[in-house]
Amino acid sequence: MHYDDVIIGRRSIRGYLPKPVPRALIEEVLTLAMRAPSSMNTQPYHFHVVGFAALDAIRAGNTQRMAAGIPQSREFRTGEAFAGAHRERQVGVAKQLFSAMGIARDDKDARQDWVMRGFRQFDAPVCVIITYDRDVAGSDDTAFDCGAVATALVNAAWSRGLGTVINSQGIMQSPVVREHTRIPDDQVIMKSIALGWPDEKFPANAVVSERRPVAEAAMFIGFDD
Repeated sequence: MHYDDVIIGRRSIRGYLPKPVPRALIEEVLTLAMRAPSSMNTQPYHFHVVGFAALDAIRAGNTQRMAAGIPQSREFRTGEAFAGAHRERQVGVAKQLFSAMGIARDDKDARQDWVMRGFRQFDAPVCVIITYDRDVAGSDDTAFDCGAVATALVNAAWSRGLGTVINSQGIMQSPVVREHTRIPDDQVIMKSIALGWPDEKFPANAVVSERRPVAEAAMFIGFDD
């Protein structure tokens, strides 16, 4: 697949076929992803690739704890709630998704079910949990490097016909994740990425989130007009 086709065509996939992903293909995707740049080549990230019974156990544990009202315990800081333009973009993509899925504004049950899909990793056959070394947790470069490798991963997966969605719901109940993955204590859980074969019949998979124009996002200094 041409590079431009990967970048422009990739979208977040929230509905997957019940079809396993070969381990060799996942390793191929990770090999490509790890060519992403990192600060002074520190490569502070780790991948915990979860599937089958282990992933089912995490799905069940996440769902049970969230339904019981147990507060989330995400290890990577969440920051303040979005406001202004950032909140508008967040609401905008939510409206796109709800419209595609036919979920009405006042349909609380359908909206709650949609939220719970995130805690089930969107029922994908694979979940890639990204962690980073605790001894570099104080460096902002660490989060930047993890973001870079996550971006490379989703693009590499797309180039191989696989879909992904980066999300936080899957790792918000960190005790559940640690119980079933045996992630070492010297690593911090940062993000999860659902991965699998896209279900082309799933309505939300057709949603393409909007992007700002370059003229709004970029400022050119020292260039001729």
